Amino acid sequence: MNDNRRLPQTQTTRTVARRIRELTLVEHELAVPLDHDAGGGEELTVFARELVGDAPGSDSFPFLVYFQGGPGHEAGRVHSAPGKGSWLHRALREYRVLLLDQRGTGRSTPVGRLEGRSPAEQAAYLTHFRADSIVRDAELVRQALGVERWSVLGQSFGGFCVLAYLSAFPGSLREAFVTGGLPPIGRPTDDVYERTYRHVLDRSRRYYERYPDDRDRVLAIHDRIANGGIVLPTGEELTSRRFRQLGMMLGASDGAERLHSIVELDVDSPAFAHDVMAHDAFSRNPLYAIVHESCYADGCVTAWSAERTLPAELGAPELFTGEHVYPWMFEDYAALRPLREAAELLAEHPWPRLYDAGRLEANEVPVAAAVYANDMYVDRDLSEETAGRVGNLRRWLTDEYEHDGLRADGTRILDRLIVLVRG
Repeated sequence: MNDNRRLPQTQTTRTVARRIRELTLVEHELAVPLDHDAGGGEELTVFARELVGDAPGSDSFPFLVYFQGGPGHEAGRVHSAPGKGSWLHRALREYRVLLLDQRGTGRSTPVGRLEGRSPAEQAAYLTHFRADSIVRDAELVRQALGVERWSVLGQSFGGFCVLAYLSAFPGSLREAFVTGGLPPIGRPTDDVYERTYRHVLDRSRRYYERYPDDRDRVLAIHDRIANGGIVLPTGEELTSRRFRQLGMMLGASDGAERLHSIVELDVDSPAFAHDVMAHDAFSRNPLYAIVHESCYADGCVTAWSAERTLPAELGAPELFTGEHVYPWMFEDYAALRPLREAAELLAEHPWPRLYDAGRLEANEVPVAAAVYANDMYVDRDLSEETAGRVGNLRRWLTDEYEHDGLRADGTRILDRLIVLVRG
C-alpha cells in the first residue's frame, strides 16, 4: 500500500551530530513551504533531533517519530540518557527516535508577534499550523532522510497528527501509537467543549474534597485581585479569570498537588506571583492559544466555541476552568495582545477537514491507542467513538493513568502498545 501524495523533493539544509552520555544526537534542519499547496512562496525551517542509543546496531534501527502534545509546543529536550521508566528508554531499545519541533515551535521557525503583517495577513499565515501542515512537514523530513517507512507516536495533540498522517500518507507508516490523543472525526468543536467542561467541573469538586481549606483561600485570592490587585513579575495585573485557568493542571497525575502548592502560599509573597506566572501556558507559546480550537475543527467554524459553551455552573469564582481558550485572553495576556484581531478572524475561519473518514475506516496500518478513562482533556467517549472508526486499531482503555500517563509510566505504556500493535 503506497498512495502517498507527491510532494516536492527537498533536502536537509543542515545536519549536526554530537554525543552525550549513552546517546548520539543528530540534529536536522529542513526548509519547507509555509503553504504546502501553494508551490513556492514563503518558507519555514523545521527542526528535528534524532536520538540514537548505544545498543548494538542502533544506528540502523528503524525510525520512531514523536509528535508532541500541544498544540504549539516543541518536543522535549534530552540532556542525558533517558531513565529506565521513560518511554524513550523503551523506544531506544529498537528505534532511532526523531523528536520533531512542530512548525512554529522550538528551533523550527517560531511564531512570534508577526510584526509588519496586517491582522488579515497574520490570520492567513496562522492557518498553516494545524496537524495537516505538520504531517506534510514530517513527510518532507522522511523523504530528505531517505526513509521508506517509519513508525509514529503521538501524545495528546500528537495523536491528532497521527490520525492526520494515517489520513494523508498511510503508505509512509509501518505502525502507529497514540496515547491520550484520539480526536473526534467530523464533529463540531462544541461537542468537544461541552464534554470537557463536565470533566473540569468534576476535577474542581474533587480538588476541594482533597483540599477543603483551599476553597476559602481561593475566594480570598479573588477578593484580593478585585480590591488590591496582584501584579505578576512581567508587570501584568492578574485577573480572576486568568487565575482560574490554573485549573488546567488538574488533569495531570500530580495536578491537584501542584495547584495546592500555589494556593497555600501567602498572596503577598513574591513566590505566589512567580508561581502563578510559571504556570502560564500561553505567554511562552502563543501558538497554543491561537490554534487550540482549530485543532479540533474537522471541517467547521469554531466561533469561540469554549466561550459559547461555558456552563453557568462555572460562574462560581472558586471553580477553575481547564484547557479552554477565550477571546478575553487576547487582552489579559500581554503576549497575546498583538494577535487579538487575527484571533478574531481565525474564530470565523471555515476550517477544512483534517481527517479522511473513508481512508481511516479502510486503514491497514497497525495502530494501537491508549485511551484514558478519566482524561480531563480528551473525552473518553469521543475517543472510543473514533477508535471504532479506524480500521486495524487496537484500543487499550485504562483507568490507571491520567492524561500524562506517558510521562508518568512511559516504559510500561509504550511496551503495552508495541505488544498490541504487533498482535
